[in-house]
Amino acid sequence: MQFYYGDRMVHRVLDEAEFWKQQEAEHTVVIRKIVPNLESEFVCQLEQFMLAFQKTKGKVVRYIETVVRSGGHICPSLEQEILQLIDFALRESQQFVMFLNRILAESEAVRCVLIAQVVINHIRRESEYFIGIAQTILCTKTYET
Repeated sequence: MQFYYGDRMVHRVLDEAEFWKQQEAEHTVVIRKIVPNLESEFVCQLEQFMLAFQKTKGKVVRYIETVVRSGGHICPSLEQEILQLIDFALRESQQFVMFLNRILAESEAVRCVLIAQVVINHIRRESEYFIGIAQTILCTKTYET
């Protein structure tokens, strides 16, 4: 992540959250496709994550639209709401990472498909990337106040 956004870091994190929540939702589909015999418990949880990511992305998009309509001006209360949403999105991604670690450790179906292990590890790293971006923004904003 580049730090040239200056006082527009909240704009950046909204853009990132929209992109990564879409990615995470798509990643749940990828995992189900590359491991067709994945245990039903994991399939169900992946479907739940997909819906959760889509819902979070929808909230992010609504905030982006609000910021655009306001001409880019973010009042303190709106900024606080956005930061709370980003904190939620970060925790959601952390839960997803823990879930991916669990699949890697417990799924016999994943253990039998080497490419699935590689892909799931890649997906985990991508979610960890978003977590890092969100943490950076949240910490930066905490120090500013």
